[in-house]
Amino acid sequence: MTENVITIDGKDYAPEDMNDQQTYMISQIRSCQQKAAKISFELDQVQAAQNLFTNKLIQSIKSEEEIATGT
Repeated sequence: MTENVITIDGKDYAPEDMNDQQTYMISQIRSCQQKAAKISFELDQVQAAQNLFTNKLIQSIKSEEEIATGT
């Protein structure tokens, strides 16, 4: 059995037994999976940066308030 087996509803299919349209769909699915993983990776970075800037803003405002109130 080949290493690139496609499993659908619990049944294994070998890509070499599929027609051109089916192998095209597999390529599209794999491309979408790669893009989704990349977007998820980038979203993690953006969320981490957003959290950093939000925390820095909060710290900055609290620091100014402490200076203004003398505490």
